[in-house]
This record gives sequence, structure tokens and C-alpha cells, in this order.
Amino acid sequence: MKKLVFSLYLATTIALGITDSVAQKGKPLYTFPVGVQAYTYRASFPKDVIATLDTIKALGITEMEGGAPKGFTEAEFKKLCDERGIKIPATGMGYEQIVKEPMEAVQKAKALGASFVMVAWIPHQKGNFSLENAKKAVEDFNRVGKTLKENGITFCYHNHGYEFQPYQDGTLYDYIVKNTNPEYVSFEMDILWTQHGGGDPVALLKKYGSRYKLMHLKDLKKGIKGDLTGGTPPENDVTLGDGQVNIPEILRLAKKAGVKHYFIEDESNKEYEQMPKSIAYLKGLKQ
Repeated sequence: MKKLVFSLYLATTIALGITDSVAQKGKPLYTFPVGVQAYTYRASFPKDVIATLDTIKALGITEMEGGAPKGFTEAEFKKLCDERGIKIPATGMGYEQIVKEPMEAVQKAKALGASFVMVAWIPHQKGNFSLENAKKAVEDFNRVGKTLKENGITFCYHNHGYEFQPYQDGTLYDYIVKNTNPEYVSFEMDILWTQHGGGDPVALLKKYGSRYKLMHLKDLKKGIKGDLTGGTPPENDVTLGDGQVNIPEILRLAKKAGVKHYFIEDESNKEYEQMPKSIAYLKGLKQ
């Protein structure tokens, strides 16, 4: 693991050095802290939490979305992150868990120093997300979101692609956005899953701009045709800028909409290779 950290640091330094020399020719498009979704390092955290956090620090990442790994309390994990200059503005919780115990989500978020709690999956029959599923989610999200807001935490729903099931003159995703209370329910756009499910990230940002507070940055391999399952093989998750997602335009609109926290989420099995390149791509984008 230590060798991985060192080699990763060297690769990142070289990649970012090249990017910096190019970026001088224009103003950077991406001006926010570099963030990561902890799921990116799902294979590394169980083996060595300290080395994984050192890897994240070596990449220049200063924000993370995630929770305490197994064997650590939220306070212990926050301390380790604080020591490395890594903030945790957002964390996640399962649908059933947050519906049953919303105050537990509040307590965990506050212990981590997080202001946002996101839910990334609505229970449903795979490939058959229904109006009934959407209606129940709307009811639950409004109730849970109200509890969280009353305790200083913002609730966000993270889309996974299956919500783009056609409904009336739009989709069930539109139904969820329109029927949740903006006071209590915000959204985290996952740009890969939006694209994979047949949604248009650019159009959605134009349509629902201020509802979005968080964003997952990831790219879908060119030529891949998505579906409504909410799943795709790991090899279809490619380095930012190498896929079919219009990342520059998305970032322009997200900034305009007021999105403040962006987390690179690499669901491939090549995160140590792809993460430095994705960061370099972000830093190299110009207005």
C-alpha cells in the first residue's frame, strides 16, 4: 500500500505539473476543492484506512463524501481526516435506515462535520422503477428532509439512472423533483448515471438548477448505450474527459446553479491509474 501511495504521488505530481503549464493560457473552469466519493477506494479502505487517506491526501484531494469505515467511530475517522486536511461535507445513508431513524443520520453527519446527507438508491424491482416507488419516495423524502433541516442538515437524493422511466410528458425523475418540497429535499446529480439512464445532465441543470447542491463527477465509456437498471460493468467507468459525458458544459451550469461540492467517483477497478488523470483533466479545463 505504501508503494502505491508513493507511486501515485509521483504520477499525480507529473500529471498536475503538465496541466499547470497548460492552464496558464486561460482561466480555470473548475475552481472548487477537489473532492472524492469514498466508494472510489472501496477496495483499499478495508485493508488500510491510514494508507488510503494518505493516498487521498497525496492527490491533493481536500473534500470527501463518505462515512466512517468499519472499526472506526465517526469522531475517530473525522480526526484522521482533519489531520490530513480532508473535510467531509457530505455523507450517505441507506433508504430504509434513514426512513426509520432520521435522527441517526443527523447525529452521524454532525459527528463527521457534514452538512449534507444523501440517499443513493430507492428500493424497487430491478429495471422496473414504478410510479408507486416514486410516490413512496416523495412522501418519505419530504418527511425525512424536514427532520434533517430542522436539525441543520440538508437532505439530498442521488439519482442512479433508473428514475428516467418515462412518465406523462417527462420521467419519474421529473415527478420526484416536482413533488418534493424544495425546502426539505435537494439533489445530488451523478452525471454518469444520469447519462446512462437516458437523462441529459445539461438539460436537467438548466431545468432544475438550484435544486442541485452536490455532484458526482464520473464519465461513461464512449459507445455504451445505457438502460434503466441503474448498473453498468466497472470497465464502463472511464477517466474524466475520456467518455461521452459533456463535463465542461455540466461544470459551467453546475457552478451557475450553485453546486458547491463535487466528488469524483471512480467505480472502475483502475482507480489508482484513473484518479490522477481525472484530477489533471479537471484542473486543465479552461473557461
